[in-house]
Amino acid sequence: MGISLGVNQYGKAEVRLVHVDRSSPRHRIRDLTVTSLLRGDFAATHLRGDNSAVIATDTQKNTVYALARQHGVGTVEEFALRLARYFVEGFGQVTGSRQEVLEHGWERITTTGGGEHDHAFHRGSGETRTTVVTRDGDAEVVISGLSDLVVLKSTGSEFHGFPDVPYTSLVETDDRILATAVSARWRYLGTDVDWDAAHRGVRQVLLDRFALTHSLSLQQTLYAMGEGVLEAHPEIAEIRFSMPNRHHFLVDLSAWDLDNPNEVWFAADRPYGLIQAAVVRDDAPPAEAAWAGITGFV
Repeated sequence: MGISLGVNQYGKAEVRLVHVDRSSPRHRIRDLTVTSLLRGDFAATHLRGDNSAVIATDTQKNTVYALARQHGVGTVEEFALRLARYFVEGFGQVTGSRQEVLEHGWERITTTGGGEHDHAFHRGSGETRTTVVTRDGDAEVVISGLSDLVVLKSTGSEFHGFPDVPYTSLVETDDRILATAVSARWRYLGTDVDWDAAHRGVRQVLLDRFALTHSLSLQQTLYAMGEGVLEAHPEIAEIRFSMPNRHHFLVDLSAWDLDNPNEVWFAADRPYGLIQAAVVRDDAPPAEAAWAGITGFV
């Protein structure tokens, strides 16, 4: 029986970077978490402990900081592409790189009578902007997205017609609260993209479709959201979702002779339904390798 080294990569995970753009009195803050991974000719360190080709993980961490100082951050996509190109083009033993960047939102503090403050911020919602850039040789794939976009609609949602099989207890309804925390990742067809404009556009389509689709299931809503994104953004090949159904149950108040016309609800945190799906442009070239390591998506 032969034994050999399989697919491998290594790097520095979850490097925290806060960059303050001080080019004007109105500062801009970017709060990032960066994971840098390298692929290439690193068999010697696995097989013999020979580290002569290894770009130390601490070096990768320091590179994140150095490139932020030299070039600024820009969009998360620009920063991830800059890191990937630096490692692949700068070191012969590095044939590929995977750079994942998460951006944590801050919002300007608005003071009473003073408007938006130039250099004071408060933490925004839990929503996070994401990107994963994969560079293999000369080929680059950008998968961007967002996570924890929490949305709710208080009506316009139904769920019925499911089979009454053994152990079924869920009651059918034609009027319910629909709530979820949207995590979505979309793959671009190239890198000549206005990243900020595309992200804003995708996010707005997701919100529009969630609000305006009369939902018969969370699956139907998910597909409508993905379809809307691909219709509006020809630069995107596919979009994948992971959406928990944040259940709200109508409280039975009959023991106290009270009715409840869909007004009082119990918000349950677990267990929860979990819907995952991809919506794909039929003529888009596949890129499954670029999705490797992005957990929580089919």
